[in-house]
Amino acid sequence: MQVDLRRRLIAVAAVLALVLPLRAQQTSGSFRWIDSHDPKDQNIVAWVTRSLQVEKWTAIREIGVVYDAALVVTTDRAGPQSPPSGDAFTIWNVSLTSHVVAPLLTGVNLRWFDGEHFAADAPEELTVLYDNCHDCSASTYFTSFHYDVPHHMWAARWVRGGQGVLVWNAIGPSASSGIAWTQVYAVMGGADGRALICTWNHFDYGKEKRPSDTLFRYDVDPVSGLERTVELTRDEADAMELRLCRGQDIVQGLARGQDSALCQQLLNAQPQRKPVTTPPANNRGKSVPPAVRH
Repeated sequence: MQVDLRRRLIAVAAVLALVLPLRAQQTSGSFRWIDSHDPKDQNIVAWVTRSLQVEKWTAIREIGVVYDAALVVTTDRAGPQSPPSGDAFTIWNVSLTSHVVAPLLTGVNLRWFDGEHFAADAPEELTVLYDNCHDCSASTYFTSFHYDVPHHMWAARWVRGGQGVLVWNAIGPSASSGIAWTQVYAVMGGADGRALICTWNHFDYGKEKRPSDTLFRYDVDPVSGLERTVELTRDEADAMELRLCRGQDIVQGLARGQDSALCQQLLNAQPQRKPVTTPPANNRGKSVPPAVRH
């Protein structure tokens, strides 16, 4: 039944795309999600469906457009009896001036969050968390989507090996290794209005050797506009650890690990500012009335 429905949808889309090919390009520079029931958006729905007809998907869940490109979310269900919670997703860039498509990333359990500014003088970017598997110890990834003006397409930030930033890793040292592993991450607002994301992995080896820390900052270079991945060390790492644990400028929902024993220990170890009780140098312990003028 799902296959027949999809074939009918593709057939209708093909007809509409041939009848109204130029209208699919009429989008503005303001991002918006398409309403699949709105007659005004049917040409874009048809265009996207026609463009994706040879790809593997069960349903088109979302279409967002800006200028001449669509950000499309499709889901793929294992079988007719499989629950929707087990669907995998793929996010695509679809050109609205040609039928060229490109997959951006795949995963499961996609969660959308508020937009954030990662680049100077640029629109807010769509931010997401997602996992790599169902019914398993899932690792969690973060990325944001922005419209790449020079290339006229949607792009995902900090993608390596087909995935975004690994913010929560489910694969760590075995329980028998004796290594205590703590993870902390957060998307944070910057003083210049640009957001960044930082991850911290702390490994405690007990009496075997000193603990080790790995911190990475992911942001966009304000000069070149290119994505950066920087490993933090020494004073910069110490400052970021404290900032992460304090939860300074953290974006709601895009942080984890601040309640860990590691963070609590770090915050409790910070010296508290004591009240000043030493009298000023010119204080003699008594008040002196002003001299009487004659």
